[in-house]
Amino acid sequence: MPDLVLVVDFGAQYAQLIARRVRQANVYSEIVPSTMSVAEMVAKKPKAIILSGGPSSVYAAGAPTLDPSLFQHNIPTFGICYGFQAMAAALGGVVTETGKSEFGRTSMSHDGSSKVLAGLSRESRVWMSHGDCVTTVPAGFVATAHTEDTPIVAFENGDATLAGVQFHPEVLHSENGQEILRRWLIDIVGCEATWTSENIVANEVTKIKALVGDRHVICGLSGGVDSAVAAAIVQKAIGTQLTCVFVDHGLLRQGEAEQVEVDFVASTGIELKVVDARELFLKALSGVTDPETKRKIIGAEFIRAFEGAAREISEHESVDFLVQGTLYPDVVESGGGTGTANIKSHHNVGGLPDDLQFTLIEPLRTLFKDEVREVGIELGLPGEIVWRQPFPGPGLAIRIIGEVTENRLSILRKADLIAREELKLAGLDREIWQCPVVLLADVRSVGVQGDSRTYGHPIVLRPVSSEDAMTADWSRLPYDVLEKISTRITNEVREVNRVTLDITSKPPGTIEWE
Repeated sequence: MPDLVLVVDFGAQYAQLIARRVRQANVYSEIVPSTMSVAEMVAKKPKAIILSGGPSSVYAAGAPTLDPSLFQHNIPTFGICYGFQAMAAALGGVVTETGKSEFGRTSMSHDGSSKVLAGLSRESRVWMSHGDCVTTVPAGFVATAHTEDTPIVAFENGDATLAGVQFHPEVLHSENGQEILRRWLIDIVGCEATWTSENIVANEVTKIKALVGDRHVICGLSGGVDSAVAAAIVQKAIGTQLTCVFVDHGLLRQGEAEQVEVDFVASTGIELKVVDARELFLKALSGVTDPETKRKIIGAEFIRAFEGAAREISEHESVDFLVQGTLYPDVVESGGGTGTANIKSHHNVGGLPDDLQFTLIEPLRTLFKDEVREVGIELGLPGEIVWRQPFPGPGLAIRIIGEVTENRLSILRKADLIAREELKLAGLDREIWQCPVVLLADVRSVGVQGDSRTYGHPIVLRPVSSEDAMTADWSRLPYDVLEKISTRITNEVREVNRVTLDITSKPPGTIEWE
């Protein structure tokens, strides 16, 4: 058995990202809720424990607590953000509300005494998200780093097997963050680096075989990489017992329906059933402007379409399972973590009807997009599928601010295609994570086109850099590329007379606008 690292989830938006970073260091990790007893944690025989961040204050009524008896079992433990503060409090340190908050990139300095930070630059940029801070370290610990507003942002005991940081090393935008975690896990704790993406595939294949047996499964293809990889994993497990169903809801980007119907089938050999539901979805979305309601409608309509397809397939054999490409960010942002905030109701999660007739199979539910791409490559999927820009399941419906109509979809498709074409021509389509294009359909902006005053729609470009979707920074695209995109959109999409650029990181802004 590989070494096990437990990530204790205190309600963090980043809990699964911590687990991802541990796996990135080739060490197996599992997430457990903060409500799990110390005895249950110890029974799992973890090599180490990492305490996640969370939205609470450690001294607030009802806040998740850390049982101090955990530290009686000599298990190496690392605290991050809330976990750092909870660890300090449990060991006799002091956590204080100072009135100063830090969010996003922050400059940190360390004093050179730390085993965890040894050899790293004395000055670095780290990703912060906190309003409280540790003001007194526990007995036997030393403070090793600070920022301008926070005097203690890292501490450790004598051998550094008990350590923690106020910032988020698991976030891509923390310089040296992965190295800090790797150093603690491998060099200090002594974890063996034996976990790979091959293990992920093998584990899921074993579980799916045991669950399904000789029964039949359908997979809902959305047109994105997630559902394609999920289908490929299930096919590897059960072969011809899988039928993929592509519901053309009319909310995809230009050319994507054809890509699913032709390219995906050609690369996998999977049996595909196409359901033309464009009119049904448009009718169901008529008059709807609230994004949460859109998601729920789309989720419900998807399931009804799948149920109809299943009834046709079940004329020959029973269909009991539905495969979805749900990822962990979908789950956690729908309130699926321990004490997490509900940022949005993802159509795969919060949008499912109560009377769902299928047992769900979600082989990617614990993974992030970068892991999904690794798995797709491992399974031999073509690069055109593996590396396509992420696209939300509800499609363009949630990139139209306002009611979804055929005309508005047409406007957005044209603008989106131009942006994707120019980014590809500039060689930037792999450098950015994705570039959502948003139509502010309920907004009119004055402009001048053809020597005439116009009141067209604004378009928002949202290029972002990320690897996991839990955090993101806005992409610094060259001005000449932005100019080409803007000029083409305003020249070729007559209903649009203004192109704007979103330069907000996540947090505080999400990737999608909605």
